[in-house]
Amino acid sequence: MSTIDKPLFTDFKPVTKQEWIDRVNTDLKGEDFNKKLVWKTLNNIDFQPFYTADDASRFLTHTGENAQALINYRHVEVTTAEAGNEKALKAIKEGVTGLIFEINDAVSVATLLNGVNVNKIAVSFVLQNDAIAFAKEFFKLVEQNLNNYKNLRGFIDLGIISNYVTTGKMASNKFETLENLVKLSKDFPNFKTITVSGTTYLDAGANQVQEVAYTLNSLVYVIEQCLDRDINVQSILNNLHVQLAIGSEYFIEIGKFRAFNSLLHQIAKKYGVFNFKHSLTAKTSVWSKSVTDAHTNLLRATTEAMSAILGNVDGVLIDAYDKEFNEASDFSSRIAANIATILKEESYFGKVANPVDGSYYIEEVSTKIAEKALELFKAIEAQSGFLKAFESASIQQQIAEIRQEKIKWISQRRLPMVGVNKYPNLMETVPSKALASALTANAKVLTPRRASLEMEALRKETELMVDKTGKRPVVELTSFGNLTMRKARAAFSYDFMGVSGFTILPEQSYADVDQAAENSAKSDSDVVIICSSDPDYDENALNFVEIFRDINTDKVLLLAGNPVNIIDSLTAAGLDGCIHLKSDVIQTIASVQKKVEKKIKSLEV
Repeated sequence: MSTIDKPLFTDFKPVTKQEWIDRVNTDLKGEDFNKKLVWKTLNNIDFQPFYTADDASRFLTHTGENAQALINYRHVEVTTAEAGNEKALKAIKEGVTGLIFEINDAVSVATLLNGVNVNKIAVSFVLQNDAIAFAKEFFKLVEQNLNNYKNLRGFIDLGIISNYVTTGKMASNKFETLENLVKLSKDFPNFKTITVSGTTYLDAGANQVQEVAYTLNSLVYVIEQCLDRDINVQSILNNLHVQLAIGSEYFIEIGKFRAFNSLLHQIAKKYGVFNFKHSLTAKTSVWSKSVTDAHTNLLRATTEAMSAILGNVDGVLIDAYDKEFNEASDFSSRIAANIATILKEESYFGKVANPVDGSYYIEEVSTKIAEKALELFKAIEAQSGFLKAFESASIQQQIAEIRQEKIKWISQRRLPMVGVNKYPNLMETVPSKALASALTANAKVLTPRRASLEMEALRKETELMVDKTGKRPVVELTSFGNLTMRKARAAFSYDFMGVSGFTILPEQSYADVDQAAENSAKSDSDVVIICSSDPDYDENALNFVEIFRDINTDKVLLLAGNPVNIIDSLTAAGLDGCIHLKSDVIQTIASVQKKVEKKIKSLEV
């Protein structure tokens, strides 16, 4: 056989996965493979850094289909029918293809939907009162305007689950309302009247496995209540609309939606239903948003929408980036609508059929989430189901444990949030009233909240101090010694302390340690951070601290690094603490704030 006719790579033997691992271990030079390269998540799922043909692949079924007619929703709060209609028409003009009206009081349906083409625009309603009367008027109106009954898309949400988990009060009378709504909507196959929302779980701090499992537990409870009222199980599932939140863990979120669809079909089979048509909507989460560096929320919302669309949802609801601290402006609402439009029309999301199917990594993520969620779902059902588990606060306690672990990871910067605990915008000023204080959670209910609340509370303390004294505390970075290490540690300190809202001065480098200590002790700064290398600390840090404290006993003095062999002597000489990769941001900055505030008060006296 001539060389040109030989198949490619026949001279190379196949490489096994173990050979790859052996080579990686060699390159790691003694570092632990599992600690260094395996991705560990708070879903108690570990993901390997690579896969080969040696890995067995088990794909889920019924993971959903990419929605070519993806619905781009906007939330419209209705005070009057006229005002709601005006907002709706403006949203449609801006490219929105779905409207979610939140209605608390009786309004005219005809006025509310005047000029809204229900053949093209999905219309949905969150109803608190008089749902049956509203639905009768609504269906009568749309019958007159539809070209085909299949054109009507959207849902009605009575808030049965979402209201219960946030208040602890189950409105059982709403199941009678559901029975009537199912009958009223029987001619409209794409309009759903039974909504189960699991957004509160993720927004209260749950992980994705918990969100999937508890939403399914909630769904089983709703199904059982509907069956008790003689609603056919096929009708229940055909009328089903589910809403889930979208977190910031991109690949995990893709897998979450696919896993949910698959598990939903498994549950349906237990009820003897093999074919049904539900709808799944994804909403950008409250949990992942921030008040500081708020424009970063635009990036978060974009990646969240991407993961939901790739996870095969039917519609997305993208909140305005400033919703968490402001009434959404025309600009922020328009930008939110544009995100989904750009993803769909320019990036072709929703136009390519199931683009992630067959990706080993995504299939693996989806399968593992489904396995863990099914395990948790069965455990809750074994406790007599959703209602008993929630009444006993079992669900709340499990979520609280994950929430506290997430907050811990954020404070240790193991879970990075741009603008919150990493890369803070030091040019930004945030009014104290826009920042939240630390939240005291009610163990009996779930409260949607931002992950950044504890970090915001730190920043709020700084802003209140500035409001009171008219002076923003100043941090000085004083460096000497090895150029590479002092620059690296000054950059780390700049990033670490920037979270506080203090003014951070540019690094000031010195050739002479004594001069560095003397100048920083006499300057107008409130906090001084020593930046250098470990060998330089061993040789000069104690001398620096002693000279500094002989001149100034009031300033906060920190050291960037963790020189464990000399830390006791440095502390005895007057060092207030160290900041390094394992430092807890919340604890460290809270301690600095107390010392700075004490110093400012003493100067006032």
